[in-house]
Amino acid sequence: MDNKLIVSSSPHVRSNEDTSYIMKQVIIALLPAALAGIYFFRLSAINVMFWCILGAVGFEWICQKISKKESTIGDYSAVVTGLLLAFNVPASLPWWMCLAGSAFAIIIVKIVFGGIGNNFINPALGARAFLLASFPVAMTTWTKTGVNWVSSGNLDAVTTATPLAALKAGAEGVNVLNSGGVSLFDMFVGNIGGCIGETSAILLILGGLYLMYKGIINYVIPVFYIATVAILMFILGGFNFEFVMYQMVAGGLMLGAFFMLTDYTTSPMTKKGQIIYAIVAGVITTVIRLYGGYPEGVSYSILFVNVMTPLIDKYTRPRVFGEVAK
Repeated sequence: MDNKLIVSSSPHVRSNEDTSYIMKQVIIALLPAALAGIYFFRLSAINVMFWCILGAVGFEWICQKISKKESTIGDYSAVVTGLLLAFNVPASLPWWMCLAGSAFAIIIVKIVFGGIGNNFINPALGARAFLLASFPVAMTTWTKTGVNWVSSGNLDAVTTATPLAALKAGAEGVNVLNSGGVSLFDMFVGNIGGCIGETSAILLILGGLYLMYKGIINYVIPVFYIATVAILMFILGGFNFEFVMYQMVAGGLMLGAFFMLTDYTTSPMTKKGQIIYAIVAGVITTVIRLYGGYPEGVSYSILFVNVMTPLIDKYTRPRVFGEVAK
């Protein structure tokens, strides 16, 4: 037998973990929060999740069928995109808006730029921004927990304000939440109004820890992002620890920290780059929440640092062995 020595450039990495394995682990990590969303928002959450996932998988299959390319729906990346999109919209969102968001995520953000691994921003967050700009009323109409909007159909009777909106509107911050009956415990477990997947902070944290345990993500981005927001909120919020805790468990902070910022394609490759990336995202989140016109800043901060990633990689990548300056 003729044995040959194969010489190739670094990196020399072999792994049994393919895209489908990674995506399955992400789905498993998201399942607890998904079940919490169904528990709190009933059939409304199931309706939104169904149409978002169906749209994402369907549009990817159709695009690849038209372009005569091999179908990649078996890698479950479209399922993850659809589920994350569902997590980022209200439970009352109409089915056709769910499909519109899925189409934008898959066709415009993903397929147009070359498919998985080539998108320059997170597809689900790109779709959220598109839906928020196109249908602002529907995207900012939050339903109360425990109400089946699909069956009731009476939107005015079940709408509520999110904790972040209450913080934004109230001059006394935390007191506004307490007076409105929104406790820190309710926000921690998810018994509050808001997007389907943004409500249960504890289950999102558990899902993130699971991904760390399985080696799918590392601690750098989530820890530095959350720590940056916490420190800035403590300083700029009048050194009020309770205010900081409300900001930590409200909105999409935990969802963004563990499941959005850590996207392989749109995050930096080096540890130094990931630290810069996370800190910048934390600063932007804090500025928007405290001083912007919109109560939530997570999604826009992530989209901003997504487009910064190539620049961060350029200036933080290590020098190749033997490389000399020009």
